Amino acid sequence: MNGTAMRRSFRLVASALVLASTSAGAAAEAVSAAADKGDTAWMLTATALVVLMTIPGLALFYGGLVRAKNMLSVLMQVFYAFSAVSVIWVLYGYSLTFTGGSAGSVIGGFSKAFLAGVGPAALAETFSKGVYIPELAFVAFQMTFAAITPGLIVGSIAERMRFPAVALFVPLWSTLVYMPIAHMVWFWGGPSAAAEPAGYLYSLGALDFAGGTVVHINAGIAGLIGALMVGKRIGYRSEAMAPHSLTMTLIGASLLWVGWFGFNAGSALEANGTAALAVINTFVATAAAALSWLAVEALVTGRGSLLGIVTGAVAGLVAVTPAAGLAGPGGALMLGLLAGGVCFYFCSAFKNRLGYDDALDVFGVHCVGGILGAIGTGIVAAPALGGTGLWDYAADSPAAGYDIAGQTLIQIKAVVVTLIWSGIGSALIFKLVDMVVGLRVETDEEREGLDLVDHGERAYNY
Repeated sequence: MNGTAMRRSFRLVASALVLASTSAGAAAEAVSAAADKGDTAWMLTATALVVLMTIPGLALFYGGLVRAKNMLSVLMQVFYAFSAVSVIWVLYGYSLTFTGGSAGSVIGGFSKAFLAGVGPAALAETFSKGVYIPELAFVAFQMTFAAITPGLIVGSIAERMRFPAVALFVPLWSTLVYMPIAHMVWFWGGPSAAAEPAGYLYSLGALDFAGGTVVHINAGIAGLIGALMVGKRIGYRSEAMAPHSLTMTLIGASLLWVGWFGFNAGSALEANGTAALAVINTFVATAAAALSWLAVEALVTGRGSLLGIVTGAVAGLVAVTPAAGLAGPGGALMLGLLAGGVCFYFCSAFKNRLGYDDALDVFGVHCVGGILGAIGTGIVAAPALGGTGLWDYAADSPAAGYDIAGQTLIQIKAVVVTLIWSGIGSALIFKLVDMVVGLRVETDEEREGLDLVDHGERAYNY
């Protein structure tokens, strides 16, 4: 990549997106500036694509994997999570995530609560100095990330957690777990104010292009904690619990893949070469992981399954997310190949050995795939391996050299911080929810199915 593309991808850290949408100083300097119409159009499109990957994509993917009597409950939980967090994001979520605050590097403040000061004329700087998009476009794009993340957790506790418990858990978790992690990884001053205080993990130099830590590890470890605290489904490993519609799961997985182009390529914040790099990497890693899972599954069981290939594809999407705009296609290919085999192991042999009931393998796919991708980003971002390297904003030039070992160590630190914060925070929130409304339905209610018990309706009426 040339210097301009490298600059736009630097520490794209993460999806990061982070940008100067939060920098009042940068906005003040841009009084006479205007948002780039092409970049704005792309960001609005990318935002819509992420909505597509959540509702209906994630909802149908999960819905097809559960038993018919619980289909509507899963759809309802995903749809509710998306709706609730969208409202919270406007009220205070965006402000807590993308402004500076008294807690500084851990969480923001309330200066932009209710989107105060964020009108049609407000601008957000992208990764290129002096290039802007409407701040409202940035708010909306980030909203979709915040909204899909708790929806992922639903898969771990499917078929036995009460809807009132889910309804209370989602806003608490989004506020106390998601927003601090997102702030620590993605908040900084932007190209025009790169020296200003930033989030803790960003300041360490952590790279996360589109949410390996913020979204996938964060939700994956929370899902495991939830599965352990809610307990196993009645009849787990003794009764048949086959997915009721793999056709629907394929539709959902396909929508996830389509929507993920907005998720990854939109994180470039511009319609440029970095966005194009994220697109090709999202193709390559996903396809490689699907084939990798299929091959390993065929070697282990003697045949490949539709469920296996689509789950492998999702694992590839997860693994490439933190590296999407930082790795070359070769690096993305390697991440995908590794993700398929590694996630297959954690969703089968590892899970069976420990005996926990992560209903839809949120931990095995999202947490494990996210860890693989987050740590691997430190390696595949190296220019020697086809990656983009880093950009020194202070000198406005490429950073001198690239220390693979040093960057990988930083990536490991980011993973550990995310696991600890989300693991402990999620456990405390699940415990609080249990004390307030109770986590689990009664035995006879679980056998009847959550569709009727929680919502008084069926997915299918014959």
